Amino acid sequence: MTQTEPVDMKLEVVVLGVSDVDRAKAFYEKLGWRLDADFVKGDDFRVIQFTPHNSEASIIFGKGVPSPKPGSVQSLTLAVNDIEAARNDLIGRGAKVSDVFQYAGGPFNNTGKDPRVSGHDPQDRSYFSFASFEDPDGNGYLLQQIKTRLPGREWKSAPAGKIDIATFAELLHETEQHHGDYEKTHGKHNWWDWYAPYLSARQNGKSPEEAAAAADRYMEKK
Repeated sequence: MTQTEPVDMKLEVVVLGVSDVDRAKAFYEKLGWRLDADFVKGDDFRVIQFTPHNSEASIIFGKGVPSPKPGSVQSLTLAVNDIEAARNDLIGRGAKVSDVFQYAGGPFNNTGKDPRVSGHDPQDRSYFSFASFEDPDGNGYLLQQIKTRLPGREWKSAPAGKIDIATFAELLHETEQHHGDYEKTHGKHNWWDWYAPYLSARQNGKSPEEAAAAADRYMEKK
């Protein structure tokens, strides 16, 4: 049996328990996190979703949402490039953030009498410096400074497959046809500026319509 790659699975949402939905919403809004949804249905159901800046995973809380007890979720970890800058930003937004610390036994090792040691990691290593804060219900967060990830710690997009000359010629022809529509309604420009995002999008699996839209957006930003 041929072994294949696992299907993509991206951590999307962490569900929190909160005792006061409006209070929790106000807290996360003040942090500057993106409000994705605040959906109400009747008196018994409300779901709110926030996403930390530039994160691909979100948090959800609300009323009538299957969730743990308020304050029971701990050590939700937010990776930051500069822990002091992140800490100062959160403090400026009203969060009570601990001083920077390290774990005496290594990252996340909470064993021993005094597992947390005050101060940055002396060697300034990625993964070793932390700070902590809580939301109004006591759900706990960790800031973890990661300047450089260890090898193998990032998913990389699969490179575009090889393309033969005949197929590439047909793709160029297709690009020229779609570019013609763009030329009819736009002023003088360099054709290669439109071709490049179109070809890139098509080679990454986008439809001709999606690729044309991507090329149009690129030109609008120039």
